Amino acid sequence: MRRILWILPLLFAVAGCGLIRGHASAPSNLENACSIVKERPKYLRAFKRAERRWDLPVHVQMATIHKESRFVSNARTPRRFFLGVIPLGRQSSARGYAQALDGTWDEYKNATGKRLARRTSIRASADFMGWYMNNTRRRAGISLNDARNQYLAYHEGLSGYRRGTHRKKRWLLNAADDVAARASRYRRQLARC
Repeated sequence: MRRILWILPLLFAVAGCGLIRGHASAPSNLENACSIVKERPKYLRAFKRAERRWDLPVHVQMATIHKESRFVSNARTPRRFFLGVIPLGRQSSARGYAQALDGTWDEYKNATGKRLARRTSIRASADFMGWYMNNTRRRAGISLNDARNQYLAYHEGLSGYRRGTHRKKRWLLNAADDVAARASRYRRQLARC
């Protein structure tokens, strides 16, 4: 009996950590925005909060997160291997819902004063995206409703976008077109929820 009483708090602590970190698995139907927010109501609260603060539309946030992490809180870039077997680490430091890089995430935390923000939090990730895309709007003039170009600047960074590095990457242009189409679809779906 004593053993069970000792193990129970440990199990609650471990379970609680899982709840704080976010959802390691994606919602069941990523093709329908209404289904996503019905299954995970805290997502919609986070997106609307970011929309109120940064003016970034919910559908643009959702389409970008879909492309970056497919709504998996602990998503990371693939590992690199030498000779196909010796692990060399990850392709980049990007992780979380928004796939924010270490340096950019640190910049966000310093700029907003959100020192405890975690990339595995949908609320922090949505706020990060609003902050980042607002900087892009202010410095490059890209509308917050322009999911395609916001995604290109998000992926390449503002300097890369300004240099036009995306123009030589057909796969990235296709990805940006996908984000724009998904954002449009999510906008229509959210209007009917």
